[in-house]
Amino acid sequence: MPGPTLQAHDRPPLAAPARVLVVTAHPDDVDFGAAGTIAALTAAGVSVSYVIVTDGHQGGEDPSLSREQMRQLRREEQVHAAALVGVTDVRFLGEDDGSVMPTLDLRARLVGEIRRARPDVLITQSPQRNWSRIQASHPDHLAVGESAVQAVYPDARNQFAFPHLLDEGLAPHAVGQVWLMAHPEPTIAIDVTETYPLKLAALTAHTSQTAHVPDLGDRVRGWLAANAALAGMPPGRLAEAFFIADTA
Repeated sequence: MPGPTLQAHDRPPLAAPARVLVVTAHPDDVDFGAAGTIAALTAAGVSVSYVIVTDGHQGGEDPSLSREQMRQLRREEQVHAAALVGVTDVRFLGEDDGSVMPTLDLRARLVGEIRRARPDVLITQSPQRNWSRIQASHPDHLAVGESAVQAVYPDARNQFAFPHLLDEGLAPHAVGQVWLMAHPEPTIAIDVTETYPLKLAALTAHTSQTAHVPDLGDRVRGWLAANAALAGMPPGRLAEAFFIADTA
């Protein structure tokens, strides 16, 4: 199966995986960090699923909306944004926004999601704080990234970890790679110039979070252009950056 253009620095191009699971803290996190890559993957026939740990009830700028209304709105926005980049499998774990911790319970839930989706690649948030982009290192992001990495190794592949999952028919599964968004030292830049319009459309679908940002497109384009320049891509190219860990 031909994959998207995965133009890297310090390593050869990557072939598209067959299945990808994205695990993030909040609705819109995947769209800020990886929607261009996701759009390229789904266009190449890759099966992509999302797991969103919270409903993002602390987000938004409108105090007239109740927090329960915000939960529902942000779920709807994320499902719509996902569809724009070719993803229809979106699951929400319903944890409280702003309160996520890397607990054993969250780890078990993520192990279950990994065994359900059985991905070759898991995309999640960096558990390492990025001091050059502090906004990308929300405490929920760090907690979800740490929990997801722990779920990949050692638990998802270990039949003796969380044995109740076996009773639910969820057999062990080893994830081949983890791709970390917003890592302070990315190892790959994926060219998303052609899918940038879809990324921007997905971000715009999060109306409660982005409608008040008139220069959203310029900001996002600037971030992506900086990633591409750091990776040595020609002027005018746009890229999303990840740290890749081999975990098989």
